[in-house]
Amino acid sequence: MATVSQLNNFPCKTFLITPQNSNFTSKLPVLPLNSTKPTQNSIKKSQFLTQKSVQPRPVFQVRASDADDEWGPDKEEPVVIESPGVAVAEEKKPDDAGEIESLKKALVDSFYGTDRGLKASSETRAEIVELITQLEAKNPTPAPTEALPLLNGKWILKYTSFPGLFTLLSRGRFPLVKVEEISQTIDAESLTVQNSVQFAGPLASSSISTSAKFEVRSPKRVQIKFQEGIIGTPQLTDSIVLPENVEFLGQKIDLTPIKGLLTSVQDTASSVAKTISSQPPLKIPLSNSNAESWLLTTYLDDELRISRGDAGSVFVLVKEGSALLN
Repeated sequence: MATVSQLNNFPCKTFLITPQNSNFTSKLPVLPLNSTKPTQNSIKKSQFLTQKSVQPRPVFQVRASDADDEWGPDKEEPVVIESPGVAVAEEKKPDDAGEIESLKKALVDSFYGTDRGLKASSETRAEIVELITQLEAKNPTPAPTEALPLLNGKWILKYTSFPGLFTLLSRGRFPLVKVEEISQTIDAESLTVQNSVQFAGPLASSSISTSAKFEVRSPKRVQIKFQEGIIGTPQLTDSIVLPENVEFLGQKIDLTPIKGLLTSVQDTASSVAKTISSQPPLKIPLSNSNAESWLLTTYLDDELRISRGDAGSVFVLVKEGSALLN
């Protein structure tokens, strides 16, 4: 594609008077010193310079060439270059909003039946990885740590490949306990993070959480230093409710006989619940060197966040209140 600098490099011929063509100069008419009448073949130097200086500078239109353009035909509008200004070509970004929304919906739908990744098959994991990769390529927030208001708030974990959480999610180890919610709450003003896991059982509900401080290390990366672990006070239920049966180690156990025994202790359980629930949570300081980690945010908008941990694990979280949680 031609440029203005290339237009200045066209060769031109210059007529040079040499002794060989001195006969030509002798034939030119010579005006007297006091004469003001110009001849037909002579032009005043001052007049030539004046006319040359007031001529408007040309305006070039640079268009793509179908034949010689090494980049192929350009379908955009021609760029008008007016000297002495600098031409700036405006590139129109494609509207990816619709495609991003479709990818987000497909990603959340692929989590169905996976129990936050615990029960995901290899085919489902491959599909999830592909959708995550496509969303990361269209990340609308290239510098998430510079958009702290978007990071701020409570995020609900929908999927992870982190094996450390699979123990908590495994129902084989906790046949009567269900993981209700795994969340991460970010306070952008105080630069703190709280990770929380909420459990629910037939007798009580409780939570385990960790609080940490984070430091911004790059436009996408934060360094996290955990400060303390918190074991929430169990909230005992006023009435004990048991399922008809429970699956443990691949076998179903009938709990109907136990229900009759629990009916006689309902009143006692109610008074105990009020006493225990009034106690403060247990806090455990975390000061060892293993209580540090880093987190890389690879996708962020107002309702979806994709992060990767230092062990290569991926976390997909949805902002509390988002329609993606339904």
